[in-house]
Amino acid sequence: MNLKRVLAGLLAVTVFAVQPVQDVRAEDENAQLEAEKRASLEIPADTNSLENWPEGPAVYAQSAIVIDMGSGAILYAKKPDERHYPASITKLLTTLVALENGTLADRVTFSQESVDILNWDDASIGMRPGEEISMNDALYAVLLASANEVSYAVAESIGQNYLNGGYDTFIELMNKRAKELGCTGSNWVNSNGLHDENHYTTAYDMALIASAVYQREEFREIMKTLEYRIQPTNLEKEERVFQQNHKMLWDGNDYYYEYCTGGKTGYTDQSMTTLVTMADNGEMQLAAVVLYDYGVDAYTDTRAMMDYVFHNFSKVPVWELDMPGQVKSYTNENAYVVLPKGMNASEMECIVTSEDGTYGKAVYKYQGQTVGSTEVKLKKNIFVKDMDTVESEDGQKNEEEKKKKNLVIAICLTGVGASIILLLIFFSRHRKRKYPA
Repeated sequence: MNLKRVLAGLLAVTVFAVQPVQDVRAEDENAQLEAEKRASLEIPADTNSLENWPEGPAVYAQSAIVIDMGSGAILYAKKPDERHYPASITKLLTTLVALENGTLADRVTFSQESVDILNWDDASIGMRPGEEISMNDALYAVLLASANEVSYAVAESIGQNYLNGGYDTFIELMNKRAKELGCTGSNWVNSNGLHDENHYTTAYDMALIASAVYQREEFREIMKTLEYRIQPTNLEKEERVFQQNHKMLWDGNDYYYEYCTGGKTGYTDQSMTTLVTMADNGEMQLAAVVLYDYGVDAYTDTRAMMDYVFHNFSKVPVWELDMPGQVKSYTNENAYVVLPKGMNASEMECIVTSEDGTYGKAVYKYQGQTVGSTEVKLKKNIFVKDMDTVESEDGQKNEEEKKKKNLVIAICLTGVGASIILLLIFFSRHRKRKYPA
């Protein structure tokens, strides 16, 4: 009995001794976090340095961007090319690649590997090895519940059924597809965003990916849903119910945003809060990205950035602009650029590129910042003519070199011929003196 009392007393002393240490550590961590947030908030947006550009809001996110999805115009940017861990916003690229290579009617079977990747606190919906669901159900689980084992199974299924490979083949295609979209600062090593030092992206790259997946009707349909139910499966008799995690889609909560039409949340200890949001106010469709943000500050930052764009920018149709000299016509007459309200469009520059000399892309920039782009048809053989000019100039140079070489050869031959004639004359005279007639 006395021993129990002694042990209880020692335990109480230990608890009281440890508690202050834990409280001090927590206070230090909170103070450090607040200092980090303040420092990040003081970093101005890159776009604030543009002349005559509206000043954008200060945000806590270490990296952030807003682009117009229809034109590619960059309207707000804070360290948009800085690399960060994406966490679960990775699943937007997973969804894009899955939709582009499979069908919603596909069956997704869960392997042992798809379940073994989970830690106890990772987001999941409790799938088991051997269980099957449709690709449609799977993508709802990926986007709404952020289920990590389902993301793995989707990648594995597409890899096996359509890519003549498996999970790794799908990851290779994620990287290839990202590069095709114009991503330059990303590297993907998994389909769910679970932390890996070699798995990273940028705000700009994520905005490109968000714009691409938003074009898929299947994605937009999933985003309309706040709660989804997966019916009983071959191994589970109960239905699975889960909800949308993006707070800006839920009417009635403090972070609801009336223009929000989709998005994806993310968090790990290393990435902090990441958030991708799509919005449509009836005039512009925007994609906003914040990386390394701080909890619900991600929603506050996103709203501030989107309100800033909606209030300060407007579309200018390309047909109102001076057409570049090498362009014959725009392939999309609805194309436009996005500029600050009241800005003179003549301050832009247009860069036209082409691979075949017939069709190309016109990118409009303001002080180096992209404000829109569109596909164009070029004037006949304009790029080919430029190449012909180069070839013609090269041909003239070659002809001149050839003439110089021929002249040298002619001079040499003339000299040799003269020498032979002189020798013949010499020997002829010598024979006459030695052998008189």
